Amino acid sequence: MADEERAALRVVADTADGPAAEAEEHTIDELGRVTGMTVRTIRAHQARGLLPPPEVRDRVGYYGPEHVARLRLIQELQGEGFNLRGIKRLLDATGGPTQQLLGFGEAVRAPFAAEEPQALTRDELVERFGADRAGELLARAERAGTLVPLGGDRYEAPVPSLLDIAEQAVASGVDLPSAVAAMDKVTERCEAIARSFVALYLDQVWKPFAEAGYPEDRWPEVMGSIEALRPLAAKAVQGAFELAMTRAVDTAFGEELGKIAKGRRQR
Repeated sequence: MADEERAALRVVADTADGPAAEAEEHTIDELGRVTGMTVRTIRAHQARGLLPPPEVRDRVGYYGPEHVARLRLIQELQGEGFNLRGIKRLLDATGGPTQQLLGFGEAVRAPFAAEEPQALTRDELVERFGADRAGELLARAERAGTLVPLGGDRYEAPVPSLLDIAEQAVASGVDLPSAVAAMDKVTERCEAIARSFVALYLDQVWKPFAEAGYPEDRWPEVMGSIEALRPLAAKAVQGAFELAMTRAVDTAFGEELGKIAKGRRQR
């Protein structure tokens, strides 16, 4: 799968600012103000075939909501690393279904977790977990994505329950560095699992869709597939982990109980 097609899975373009901007027609100068582009850039996009021509009335070109949406999409694609040639190729291949691309991008970008992110200060984290090695632990949590720095001494926990789990592990007798190390391993394994599920989707669903020329009537099916992938992957991970945890506990504590029984027999 080409990098551009992978990047397309992450794309979502904003619509114009406010209902009025969506409903109005714009001259090229007004279009530039709405989208934040220069008139020169807009004309260059038209010359490259990236933007459909305006409706001309009384020798004045008027641009509608579709032009605004197309320029927003181009901006977002450029932000994802596409060059203009790649953007044109993608739009030509899809027939330029801006709304489908926007909707698909929104489905892909929608947060997976049901939890609301939580903002925390460094002092609050130190109070919860203790001051010992706080700097090192914060750095590790940042690298793992468990905490996102917001500037100053403020942090955001994208999934607050991960912090709760670490706190509960400490309360049950595990020292904090070991708890964080365990969470690092879990995160690393989960990232590998997530990549495998995404690769499966790209290979089995997105690639055939792309090779078919992005048929317009299949966009809902493809969007439904990515939305279904999320809970299916989560259930698979949960089920596999529960089975693995049962086996690991049985093995580990079976050995420990065996040692106790052996010690008693030797007395």
